[in-house]
Amino acid sequence: MQIEQLKPIVEAALLAASQPMTVAQLGDLFSETDEIGHEQIARALESLAADCEGRGVELKEIASGFRYQVRQEVHPWISRMWTEKPSRYSRALLETLALIAYRQPITRPEIEQIRGVVVSSNIIKTLEEREWIRVVGYRDVPGKPALFGTTRAFLDYFNLKSLDQLPPLSEIRDMEDPQMGFEQTPLPARVIKDLPIDPDEETAATEEGTEAADTATEAGGHALDDDAPDHATAALFTATTADAATASDESEPTTTADEAAAPADVDNDDATQHS
Repeated sequence: MQIEQLKPIVEAALLAASQPMTVAQLGDLFSETDEIGHEQIARALESLAADCEGRGVELKEIASGFRYQVRQEVHPWISRMWTEKPSRYSRALLETLALIAYRQPITRPEIEQIRGVVVSSNIIKTLEEREWIRVVGYRDVPGKPALFGTTRAFLDYFNLKSLDQLPPLSEIRDMEDPQMGFEQTPLPARVIKDLPIDPDEETAATEEGTEAADTATEAGGHALDDDAPDHATAALFTATTADAATASDESEPTTTADEAAAPADVDNDDATQHS
């Protein structure tokens, strides 16, 4: 079968599948009589990816396989198709996730030592419910604390094929915190007319203004939108790791889960990292 005949089949399979598909899974679509090998499928995928140049979608290889997805450049418009409010994650949660991603396998006490504050149980629970982290083993020290590592779902969500695609900490240090890049311009003077004569009305208006200011302050806390995967990656590894993961990187080099799990009592099956 020629590549041009193979491409429509592979493209249709990727669009029909609800999950990313690997080359092996695509190969299972063909019988032995078709004489389609993995090399031919790989060439068809490369050709399909090239065909997406200049289009609003792209063929992306992530940890779980290949998938078609919306390009980041057009996502602000496409996101208006969904009316539900995006999830919001606190800075503490993203810092914890960044430390696990860069320092895995890592225990909860080690995270607390780096951040200098106690890690909330709700943060760990949320990360586990999102299937972004999992227990890969237990540290061979008194108390046997659990070792946390990232999952394949974490890589898929943040549009990564492997942990090697995480931006180096040295580059993150040089990035400017986006929250520090806004210029605070003073508001123009506002003339208030028709002030209330009744003192009770004036007091009520003052209280309403105070409540509105408090509400705006709470809404503007350290929370980040759960936007497209590429936007979430920038928020995770730019705004958070520069404060949290950098502190640990100055004392010891970045290691993978397989390297750090050597002195630990880790199950062979659980400690296997994503490729």
